[in-house]
Amino acid sequence: MGAWYSSFVVRHVVTRVPHRYLREPVPIFFPASEEMPETRRHLGLRTALFQILELAFADRATLGSEQFVYWDPTDPRACCAPDVMLRLGEPDELFDSWKTWEWGAPHLAIEIVSESDHDRGPWQEKLDRYRRMGVQELVRFDADDPATPLRIWDRAEFELVERDRTLSDFMRCRTLDSYFCVQQDEKLGSLLRLARDAEGRDLFPTPAEARRAAEARVRELEAELARRARDESR
Repeated sequence: MGAWYSSFVVRHVVTRVPHRYLREPVPIFFPASEEMPETRRHLGLRTALFQILELAFADRATLGSEQFVYWDPTDPRACCAPDVMLRLGEPDELFDSWKTWEWGAPHLAIEIVSESDHDRGPWQEKLDRYRRMGVQELVRFDADDPATPLRIWDRAEFELVERDRTLSDFMRCRTLDSYFCVQQDEKLGSLLRLARDAEGRDLFPTPAEARRAAEARVRELEAELARRARDESR
């Protein structure tokens, strides 16, 4: 992990030297939010994936979900709001919006298809925005397309190039050195998840799964201690 992308952007404080200027700089407003309609199912798919990644990688990556990512400091219209985004390098912290000229581009962005994405025009426009954003790995997940639920683009030079689905490692997440997989959820239907193995058996857990596993481990330890106590009392 870590060898696939070139470098991290180190956040630092710049000491400003006072100068005299002919005019004051004009501030540019970059909105932190916008009211956007979202179905309950889309919310569930997005939240589940975000929580899985947050639980697994928050100690070494900054994550976002539906926050604006800006890549042009002169144009607040140059933005995109990934359903899930991640940048490796530093522990997770809260942010209102993400500015690539301050913190670098996301290494991974994931789009979960909504009604507005089914038309070819808006998706091509969105794909171009991700190209200009500088994202390294882009994933498009369509829960309602059983034949082609997943499409993946990798950055090559200045382009985002779609990955060949016939490749044996097509499902590999290069950013996180793991594998995407599609699992069936009783409530949400097709759900995008992440696994440590290519077969999708060793899944990164949801918070609920992690909690149940921890509770089961506690019960196992309690049973083991009780067994040892019985053996020592004999």
